[in-house]
Amino acid sequence: MINTVWGSTDKPVSSRRLAEILSAEATLEGTLYIGYPIIGTPEGSFPIDALLVSPTKGLVLFSVVEGKNLSDYVTAQDEGYNKMRAKLLQHQSLIRKRNLLVDIHTLTFAPALNQLGVAGDEAHLLCNADNLLTAIDELEDSDLEVYPALVSVIQAISTLRRGRKKRELRKAHSRGTKIKALEDSIANLDSQQSAAVVETFEGVQRIRGLAGCGKTIVLALKVAYLHAKHRDWLIGVTFNTRSLKKQFENLITTFVLEQANEEPDWEKIRILSAWGAPGGIDRSGIYFEFCRDHGVEYLDFIAAKSRFGSEKAFESACDIAIQGVKKFAPKYDAILVDEAQDFAPNFLLLCYEYLKDPKRLVYAYDELQNLGNRSLPPVEEIFGKNTDGTPRVVIQPAEAGKPKQDIILDICYRNSRPVLSTAHALGFGIYRNKGLVQIFENNNLWFDIGYEEKDGEIEDGQPVTLTRTPKSSPEFLEKHSPIDDLIQFDVFDTPEAQTAWLVAAIKRNLTEDELIPDDIVVINPDPLTTKGAVGDARQTLMQMGINSNLAGVTTIADVFTEPGTVTFTGIYRAKGNEAAMVYVINAQDCYDAQLPREVARIRNRLFTAITRSKAWVRVLGIGNAMSALKAEFERAKAAHFALSFRYPTAEQRKKMMTVNRDMSKAELDRSTKRRSDLADIVASLKSGESFIEDYPDDLVDELQALIAKKSKRRKK
Repeated sequence: MINTVWGSTDKPVSSRRLAEILSAEATLEGTLYIGYPIIGTPEGSFPIDALLVSPTKGLVLFSVVEGKNLSDYVTAQDEGYNKMRAKLLQHQSLIRKRNLLVDIHTLTFAPALNQLGVAGDEAHLLCNADNLLTAIDELEDSDLEVYPALVSVIQAISTLRRGRKKRELRKAHSRGTKIKALEDSIANLDSQQSAAVVETFEGVQRIRGLAGCGKTIVLALKVAYLHAKHRDWLIGVTFNTRSLKKQFENLITTFVLEQANEEPDWEKIRILSAWGAPGGIDRSGIYFEFCRDHGVEYLDFIAAKSRFGSEKAFESACDIAIQGVKKFAPKYDAILVDEAQDFAPNFLLLCYEYLKDPKRLVYAYDELQNLGNRSLPPVEEIFGKNTDGTPRVVIQPAEAGKPKQDIILDICYRNSRPVLSTAHALGFGIYRNKGLVQIFENNNLWFDIGYEEKDGEIEDGQPVTLTRTPKSSPEFLEKHSPIDDLIQFDVFDTPEAQTAWLVAAIKRNLTEDELIPDDIVVINPDPLTTKGAVGDARQTLMQMGINSNLAGVTTIADVFTEPGTVTFTGIYRAKGNEAAMVYVINAQDCYDAQLPREVARIRNRLFTAITRSKAWVRVLGIGNAMSALKAEFERAKAAHFALSFRYPTAEQRKKMMTVNRDMSKAELDRSTKRRSDLADIVASLKSGESFIEDYPDDLVDELQALIAKKSKRRKK
């Protein structure tokens, strides 16, 4: 079966006919790229009209003719062949001695030409719709073993692999050997990711997917592709986590070198934070530049926080900026937004207004980043309406022969099934004694992110068991190690015992497991306590001669990890990053909270921390709360990492959504005061300072009735 990936092309009619013919041939396998790849040459970028990458036929380069004017098709084929051969010869994985292991076939496809037999000589085939399949069928078969390496080169991933730090591996079954094998196995993009990279929709495009599905790499590749294809475009890249900036710089540089054979033009690619501030390009941001270019009020975080509170600061600042513009001044040809779930919808609207027509806005987001909190609203709500009342943006269904506007990446290449299912079980509270913490607003999201119904169905009030599919959680991610090694929960009596265990485990990773310091990340879920919480462990490691950094504190804000060091971090800086071995410390802080709505928030932190792991994760904590958290994990493990629960009714979901709603500061203050008042009354009664008879009988009766009702619900 042929999967077609649609890039930019100036030959749409003939390209669509080519895709139709090849896709209809059931015996043909591989991927057909339209308008991709772009080959970097000393003379500049050289675009390929179309390319078939096939496990049996190797590479077939198509020169596509729109109309009946053939011009010099032989010269066109030779030029494409020579440039592709030069590109492939740069990759050792495709060479044996002096010989290229890949067959490169060239073919001119001219569907408007009638009564055409297989014309041209053997090296310069000329075909129309009638004889195309015959010509391809007669091509010499290629070596199947070289196909994965070939795909990696075509997808521009091979240079990324070469950039990885070399490991000194001596043990066949060490963790270092296992993580290298894992990285090699996931090097190639799948068909969904390839489409997300190349397919450029002329308007708003969404890319949705789980943590670990490759969104950041896909966006970086997409920037490189657009930059190579359209050197005159001004492209903006923005995100929420500052430590992603250096990662984007490295990825985009690698991919542009591969695509265009030259360094990126950083005057045309702008990697900017979302907020930004005065002080030059390193401090600039999308919002700051929007305000500056439109002459509207700019608010820094401190000013916005004092006026609107910390949670609404950026959203309100964007509102003021958008509303203050009399006439928008579009600046960018394309803007790509990573971590879109971390932004208020009006930031996407601000980006939209900052774009030239046709408003090429690509935003990637994780449906589960906030778990039960509401996902981004529909595009009709985000981008508003035209003067005639019609939506400015509508997500169109996928249509053959056109780039997809809505791409879902449902395969997780970072987390193994046991790790990801554990993160979901704890995040939702599937096996929590007190019941679910939160639930999806849209039931279909379970299927979109790779779960299937094993027993029962997702119906209100009915029991259901959900499991991840082999497609969405590839088996090779968990086969390298026993389940008891993939994920562990450990309970300690004191912080000192936790630190001692952590330090000993890290030392063992480096001295026995053949991991390198860059493979290890230690995450403290509470961002406010991280600096103090990790101090003793870092000091002990230093005494052992093991260097570490505290992300954003001992490193610059845009850098997450430094070569040769173990990384310690709070949860916010960990987002968007990954490591082979992840240690989550003080996980007891994620078990429960005073305010019900805060339980979801701290469970989300634990979910995010666990899903940073590419291979192994250790969840550590102290005391009874950690024991209770471990008990939830043991229930998930006993269920073979299936999610078994009674699906909440509409009324129950409504209450969950109410619990998880974003309270205003006034509501939060009132809620906190009520809890404090009740605690004072209980303490007064227990101490004998007051007696139950001191309180009005009707209030006491109502309180007793409420307690009895809650007790009855618990027994059920």
